[in-house]
Amino acid sequence: MKNKYIIVKTAIDDVEIARKITDSLLEKRLVSCVQEKEVLSTYWWKGTLEHSKEYILEMKTKKDLFEEVKKEIRALHSYEVPEILAIDIEDGLSSFLNWIEEETKEKDA
Repeated sequence: MKNKYIIVKTAIDDVEIARKITDSLLEKRLVSCVQEKEVLSTYWWKGTLEHSKEYILEMKTKKDLFEEVKKEIRALHSYEVPEILAIDIEDGLSSFLNWIEEETKEKDA
C-alpha cells in the first residue's frame, strides 16, 4: 500500500472553474475527494510580481490515475501554465487509504 496514493494539488483564480474541475474529477471517479481553500498567492509571471486570490484544490487519488487527473485538469484549467503537482502519501490511516481505493476507478476502467 506504500506510495500507492497521492495528493494532487492545483490552484486557480476562478471559483467556477475550480468547481468544474472538482465536479468533473469526482464524477469520473478519478479522485475520492477534493478540498478547496481560498488563498492569496504572490508570484512572478512574465517579469511582473503578481498578487492574486486563488483557490487551492487538493485531491486524494491513486498514483496510477495521475496522468488522467492531470489531463482532465489541463482540459478545464484557464491558466497558460497551471500548477499540477503530485505529492506521495507515504503512510496514512489504513481505513482512509482503503476509502480512496474504493471511491476511485480502476486505471483505464
